[in-house]
Amino acid sequence: MSSRIGRALGVQIFGESHGPAIGATLDGLPAGLRVDLPALEAFLQRRAAKGGELATGRRETDVPRILSGLKDGVTTGQPITAIFDNTDPHSADYAFLPDSPRPGHADYPAIVKSAGWDDLNGSGHHSGRLTLAYAFAGGLALQFLASRGATVGSHVLRIGGVADTPLDPMQPDMQALFACRTAAVPTLSPQAGERMRQAILAAKEDGDSVGGIAEIAAVGLPAGLGSPFFEGVEALAAAHLFSIPAVKGVEFGAGFAAADLRGSVYNDPYAVAESRVVTEKNDAGGLLGGLTDGMPILVRVAFRPTASISLSQRTVSLSALRETELTVHGRHDPCIVVRALPVAEGALALALCDLWLQAHGDTPTEGKRNV
Repeated sequence: MSSRIGRALGVQIFGESHGPAIGATLDGLPAGLRVDLPALEAFLQRRAAKGGELATGRRETDVPRILSGLKDGVTTGQPITAIFDNTDPHSADYAFLPDSPRPGHADYPAIVKSAGWDDLNGSGHHSGRLTLAYAFAGGLALQFLASRGATVGSHVLRIGGVADTPLDPMQPDMQALFACRTAAVPTLSPQAGERMRQAILAAKEDGDSVGGIAEIAAVGLPAGLGSPFFEGVEALAAAHLFSIPAVKGVEFGAGFAAADLRGSVYNDPYAVAESRVVTEKNDAGGLLGGLTDGMPILVRVAFRPTASISLSQRTVSLSALRETELTVHGRHDPCIVVRALPVAEGALALALCDLWLQAHGDTPTEGKRNV
């Protein structure tokens, strides 16, 4: 089994949820990028469980130990590896595995694929815990893109039937996206965020969970980035985003709604503004034929409800080959969408960074160092 993705920029994640540590290696980031480590750690803390009412009770510091690839806070051009220690696992909560696979989890197919050898405590390598390592790589990609004038931001668009104000596809308010990050549920409308919070708490009270949709925007990228077909922006971005556990849908621009439109309505007419080519609207989401068209990139990502719930569910005993009931105790999020926002931002950034490096190479960011 492989947990690696990328061409010019490769990401490898490793470890298990209840093992000694998890980690990631990012290979291909150019030399000379001055990494803002406090900003990187703050980015990761957006994903961290803080023990609040909307998150799992698992307590981890989630501070990276960077083993290679940085010298005096600057990338060397060599692979960057970081690990995160696991200090608060409760493996006893998973004593029913591997005999009784949990509905909604990868337990059963993982048992079949590994002939029973896979470590499934806390979901093992299949756990959302691994998104921390993935987000570390994504945080570095975000800083690289920022050094090239491109930024990425997101908000919660929908949870539990409650909708936030959608982004303007022509001019996404990036400052508003950055400002809402500190909210319990990051939304453009504080009122919508509070209603979403109540929906999450209601599901939690019932021992259940809810899913939702994140909306992500990337601005500042030039036209012509990407390739047709298999190396297109949509293809690589979708591969990264679908790598996040619980993601069940990805759409760009008008997305599935485009299926109900005529071409005369969907197509984005070209215009000239401030001596540059633009489109008059942005149903394409900034992407045409696998290439960026210079307009904002708009992506929506659908997350399924958290698989681990406290309600009794039907499963089977694999040893007895009979049906049985299972109640999952342990610790889990009633909704993962809030904590998944930085992971999704990082995933999109990794795809865009990979395509940027394919187009422009890995020339050092700050030029030659004085020696």
